[in-house]
Amino acid sequence: MKTEPKTLSGFMELYPNEQIAFDNIKNTIIDTYKKYGFYPLDTPIIEYSEVLLAKAGGETEKQIYRFEKGDNDLSLRFDLTVPLAKYVARRYNELVFPFKRYQVGKVFRGERPQKGRFREFYQCDIDVIGDEELSLKYDSELVNVIYDIFSKLNIGDFKIRINNRKILNGFFGRLGINKELTAEVLRIIDKSEKISRESLIDELDKIGITEMQRFDILNLMDRRLINPDMEESLNYLKREYPKTNKDNSLLNEGIEELETILNDLKSRGIPRKYYAVDLTIARGLDYYTGTVYETSLVDYPSIGSVCSGGRYENLAEFYTDKKLPGVGLSIGLTRLFYQLVEANIIKIDNVSSSDVMILPMCDNYEYIYKVNNILKENNIKVNICYLDKGFKQKMKYANRMNNKYIIIIGEDEVNNNTVVLKNMISGNQMTISFNELASLKEKILE
Repeated sequence: MKTEPKTLSGFMELYPNEQIAFDNIKNTIIDTYKKYGFYPLDTPIIEYSEVLLAKAGGETEKQIYRFEKGDNDLSLRFDLTVPLAKYVARRYNELVFPFKRYQVGKVFRGERPQKGRFREFYQCDIDVIGDEELSLKYDSELVNVIYDIFSKLNIGDFKIRINNRKILNGFFGRLGINKELTAEVLRIIDKSEKISRESLIDELDKIGITEMQRFDILNLMDRRLINPDMEESLNYLKREYPKTNKDNSLLNEGIEELETILNDLKSRGIPRKYYAVDLTIARGLDYYTGTVYETSLVDYPSIGSVCSGGRYENLAEFYTDKKLPGVGLSIGLTRLFYQLVEANIIKIDNVSSSDVMILPMCDNYEYIYKVNNILKENNIKVNICYLDKGFKQKMKYANRMNNKYIIIIGEDEVNNNTVVLKNMISGNQMTISFNELASLKEKILE
């Protein structure tokens, strides 16, 4: 009896042409990370449970894939930040700070799979870790990274929304809302775009927010930035909560940090339409203590955040007494790719693994391999068709493999030291000498 070949629910498995499109996005992200001087890092997928779960709790711990092997209690990593914290704490004496790393890898969460949500998925992370201190210019550099990535992906206009948790924490503290209740308010604010205003008010009432506190919270949220008045929300806070009042110290510290970042972004020359202050951005994770980011596609708001992150005060507090502040961002690539395909934002029907396919129409493979080698030496991806069939069948195969260009090599081409280059879309073809193959890249990219 044969076993049914099936894949677990919540695990993405792509067709070859889809995988090429997926890898193109992944490589764009990695190439951009590299250009900013981030070091590659590849931490283990499996960790000791006591290490991985040092900070985890609640829903996160329930979603962990945990198992025993011999005497070891092991778990699959559920994000890339905790393994980074372990890595930095373990190798603190060998690393140079600020330490800039990128990591692209699979993480695992045993949550209920649903449309656009997966149990196994790729995260593309960068973080900058400081020793005791870390310049705010790294916060603005990450905005620059986000801008470069989504400009290169060419998937439409996007907006990087920026806030500072100190502003929100200071604001709520000024309203007399305690730390525990602040966490609940932040959770509600973080989903304010997904629920109605009535539901928002109802949720605030349920956790015990007073009518006066609710009035101030909604008033702040209603001042969400609409370009081009980028500083209006901050000016409002500075008017209402002046520096002279010591009770406003945390709030004003957050305002100063955010203004410092905005000024640096202007110096970097990032077009203003791509970033904005949004005082409703809170980020649900409780370890963010300063700058927070969320990026969304302007024409596809239903997709939600496509890149998020922020600054945290102490990355590795569960592993070391060293104070290691950091700032980072993450792109959930698997979910992003799925949603881009679902929204028909990216096309994957005509993707090929090669720039050109060689169709041998003779047995002189010494010459065919010479052609193949010179093409590869000039950064052209080549696929040779070895089918023992006629010309029509080989052409059909090249079509199904989505090859835009083919090279035909028969006895005449061998004798004349040439090849025939054919455009499969237009039907045009030309004869090219062997010596011209080194510049073929220019011809097929025209």
